Amino acid sequence: QVQLVESGGGLVQAGGSLRLSCAASGRTFSTYVMDWYRQAPGKEREFVAVINWNAGSTYYADSVKGRFTISKDNAKNTVYLQMNSLKAEETAIYSCHVPGPSGGSWGQGTQVTVSS
Repeated sequence: QVQLVESGGGLVQAGGSLRLSCAASGRTFSTYVMDWYRQAPGKEREFVAVINWNAGSTYYADSVKGRFTISKDNAKNTVYLQMNSLKAEETAIYSCHVPGPSGGSWGQGTQVTVSS
């Protein structure tokens, strides 16, 4: 099992930036992708971005392309999500995830609040 801990959330004005971190521990050698999801109040959880742990290839939801960047630090077992030009409607709990049996592993989430 992989344990994930997010950090970096907070309150930011629309147009501002935040960088989220997701530190992984445990059976990290079995990890090959890590991704970010978000869930806004009253809405379904939605995919944000994914990174291949070894190749470094990335993929983004259309809604965040060009504004968000997912990256990794293999030595620290940490994935980052740099979020620029944030919008009020992107207020949500952001969670990192590693696919696996029984839905994989999820972090506890970090709150991002974007004020308009």
